[in-house]
Parts: sequence; C-alpha cells; structure tokens
Amino acid sequence: MKINPDNEYLIVAENVHKTYKMGNILVNALRGVNLKVLKGEMLVIMGPSGCGKTTLLNCMSGLDNVTQGRILINGIQLDTMDDDKKSRFRAENMGFVFQFYNLLPVLTALENVMMALQIAGVSPNQAREKAKHLLALVGLKDWSEHKPPELSGGQQQRVTIARALANDPLIVWADEPTGDLDSDNSEEILDLMCELNIRNQQTFVIATHDPKVSNRATRIIQMKNGAII
Repeated sequence: MKINPDNEYLIVAENVHKTYKMGNILVNALRGVNLKVLKGEMLVIMGPSGCGKTTLLNCMSGLDNVTQGRILINGIQLDTMDDDKKSRFRAENMGFVFQFYNLLPVLTALENVMMALQIAGVSPNQAREKAKHLLALVGLKDWSEHKPPELSGGQQQRVTIARALANDPLIVWADEPTGDLDSDNSEEILDLMCELNIRNQQTFVIATHDPKVSNRATRIIQMKNGAII
C-alpha cells in the first residue's frame, strides 16, 4: 500500500515501550516515548550507545514490534498489520541506510540497486534504467559495474542510499550512516542526504552519536536510558 501523506504528522509514536528479555533479566529499552515527525523533516536522534535510539528507529519503521503503545505512519497503525503486510508497506514507503552498508558483495553497484526494485515488482529493464538514474543521482554513474569490495566506504554508502531511494520512499531511516566513514566521506554523505531531503521533501530520521550529523538536522532529540530528555 503506497501512501500519500495527508496528515500533519507523517510519523507518530505514542507512549512507546519496548522490553527485551535477556535470560531472567528484563531490559527496558524504551520507556514511554512520545514523538511526532512532520513530513519533510530531517530529524536526528542523538544519545550514547545503549540509550535506545536504534531501538526507537526499528520500532518506528516496523522492523521491531513495540511492547506497549503504538506507531502510526500517516495515520496507519503498524502493529495492526501482519508480517507480510508490514513488509510490503515498508518496501513501498520506506528506505533504509545502515552503518555497514549491507550490500551483496558478489553483485555490482547497479545490481544491488536493481535488486531492491525487482523485489518491489519492477521489470528487469525498468529496474536497470531506474538503478542507473539513481546511481547517477548519488554521483556513481561511472562506478555502476563495480562490486562493493572495489568501492571506497563513501562510495558503498552512496550505493546504499541509491538503493534506499529505489521505491521513492516517503521516509528514509538511517542508523549511524556516517559511523564507518572518515571525515571527508562523512561530509559528502551528509551533503547528499541534505540535498535529497530538500529537493525531494523526503523525511529523514537518523540515529547517531556523531555531532557532525546533528549540525545538519532540522530538529534534534536527545535520548537517555530509553527516554527522550
């Protein structure tokens, strides 16, 4: 189900709790989080390791289930969907950028982006043309036939961003997108995400502890011990 945003808030988290069981110990990863995100925001979630920012990102995107509370994307409640519907909803409306790229090393940059399109049902010919366009958009037109081991860290992250944009997502979720990059590559990736946010009005929600990322945000929230402070 591809959605067109018609609510003031694109993302809403209401009284979200997430509890994990580790042996006999209960870990309260999220403690009553409330958060609203406008369409077109570049929201940065900051805090030290273990504060809950990645857990919040995973719960808001539907990669993980909440223990209590609810998540709404454009008014649609994620936890009312079964796993198949939730997966389709993510594939049609969301893109993901992770710290360690998650690219398939045996495929070229072009094939990695094409795969995301073909999973969404795009024909091979259309997927190839759109993947070429997306790689050109992120500055990798001349690197499309290279495999990930032949690319620098910054180039691999650009492929990841191209893949994340494959379905024209309303929301791009990014977890430590500069965490494995040097300073120059970090700046280039941040420039690219800011450009996409402004040009396409795509909403970016980024979990990070990197102050360089927070400097580019339209809004910053700080987390500590599973709560927004």
